[in-house]
Amino acid sequence: MESHHDASCSLVICGKSSVETDIAKRLKNNNSLKLPDNTKVSLFLESEAKHLVKDDGDDDSFNFSLFMNSIITHQFGRFLIWSPRLSSTHDVVSHNFSELPIGSVCVTDVQFKGRGRTKNVWESPKGCLMYSFTLEMEDGRVVPLVQYVVSLAVTEAVKHVCDKKGFSYIDVKIKWPNDLYLNGLKVGGILCTSTYRSKKFHVSVGVGLNVDNEQPTTCLNAVLKDMSPASNLLKREEILGAFFDKFEKLFDLFMDQGFKSLEELYYRTWLHSEQRVIVEEKVQDQVVQNVVTIQGLTSSGYLLAIGDDNQMYELHPDGNSFDFFKGLVRRKI
Repeated sequence: MESHHDASCSLVICGKSSVETDIAKRLKNNNSLKLPDNTKVSLFLESEAKHLVKDDGDDDSFNFSLFMNSIITHQFGRFLIWSPRLSSTHDVVSHNFSELPIGSVCVTDVQFKGRGRTKNVWESPKGCLMYSFTLEMEDGRVVPLVQYVVSLAVTEAVKHVCDKKGFSYIDVKIKWPNDLYLNGLKVGGILCTSTYRSKKFHVSVGVGLNVDNEQPTTCLNAVLKDMSPASNLLKREEILGAFFDKFEKLFDLFMDQGFKSLEELYYRTWLHSEQRVIVEEKVQDQVVQNVVTIQGLTSSGYLLAIGDDNQMYELHPDGNSFDFFKGLVRRKI
């Protein structure tokens, strides 16, 4: 059931340069941004947004200037949409894809209809870095691999910010296909959706990363505090700025030279090299279990594994299984 008090939403828009600032003004004057479910949208420029940012010493609100000052990209993250509370950042970018410059990002402090891979919906607590951004691609065969480039950019961004601030190194790992783990607990996830329009794929990328909220599992700052109690902590704005810098570079490489150019880094960052998994198959009404060892990724982005019979297999998620690595289906290559 839709509750009516959620039916309005404030969005603040701002840009890095005068070009992006002009786009913000135009969008505001034309009241161009829409949301699904007829949610009423109020648009504000950054200069008009003072009333939305809390002044009570609560520094939970997103800090625009901190983020914009950290942006050194050519395309990604230069146009920002922020909301204190939003159904989902994904709705904003996917619903307004054509109105926004490519690389626009939407960030919120609290998200009450976040989406996961299995269509789970949950309210995300404060302290999560939740954002979605847009990109465009022409080759449909490599669209499924984008989520791996995004995962890698998140882990590289966290490393970069820790390095720059002289912190101990937080080792965020990738759990295939689209989760981020720290010390065996999930701290983030990635969701990519795409639509095909006028010979291009419009890709909306959503990322959630638990920077500062210790519930329900753990967060980057909790682990950081354990390692060096004295350090000041990671900020969402810095991680997001570093993310776009890393993503832009990795994405360019990926578009130029394919995923091969990123494989070595990806395999160093994921949890699955040489992992042995049991694949269950039906053979004449019998369920047969086969053990295979994960080697890497196939060119289409599925898992590449070798069986104990020395045969190569491509592993696909079954889709019904709760535990990803129990529900894999294998196909001979």
